Amino acid sequence: MKTILTALILSIVTAFADAGKWEKEIAAFEAAPVRKGAIIFTGSSTIRLWKTLEADFSGLPVLNRGFGGSKMADSAQLASRIVVAHEPRMIVLFAGTNDIAGGSTPEEILANFETWVTNVREKLPKTELCLLEITTSPSRWEQREKVIAANTLLRAACERHSVKFIPIREKFLGTDGKPREELFIADRLHLNADGYKILADTVRPFLPRE
Repeated sequence: MKTILTALILSIVTAFADAGKWEKEIAAFEAAPVRKGAIIFTGSSTIRLWKTLEADFSGLPVLNRGFGGSKMADSAQLASRIVVAHEPRMIVLFAGTNDIAGGSTPEEILANFETWVTNVREKLPKTELCLLEITTSPSRWEQREKVIAANTLLRAACERHSVKFIPIREKFLGTDGKPREELFIADRLHLNADGYKILADTVRPFLPRE
């Protein structure tokens, strides 16, 4: 327990130390027009690179607030600057892949997710929250056991905190149980257009009808 607590404290300190590298992106978010009642997608590069977000959810007031190669801790720390002003109807979060790649444990990811929920709910008690399951890309296939362990903890946390857990990991796996290479761009990490179509089709039923 002491080791886990020490590691968690270190991850929080690191998140604060790294916060400055997102300043340009976060400042741009703050300078953009406020869109009250939006459905905000936020988190790491899978969200940031979702260029077809508005077209995929045509008719819904979606807003992309993904930033860089961010981690769950970054989303937790910066939540007040990214989403609060919009008083969103819903927030959809995707984070955790970079945490695992950076050496974070499933328990640390869980703790940072619960901090995110606390920080958001403190300011936005009526906003509906959704969490996209952590995925396993071809380039990070060796991390799959940690991904599965983290998802197990996150799913249980979503149930405790009344957050919608959106299972997406298996959507990108083939019949052999491995990632479908044809759904990813050349870096074997990020989704291509076909991958984003699957992601959009999976997320759509969880969003408001109108």
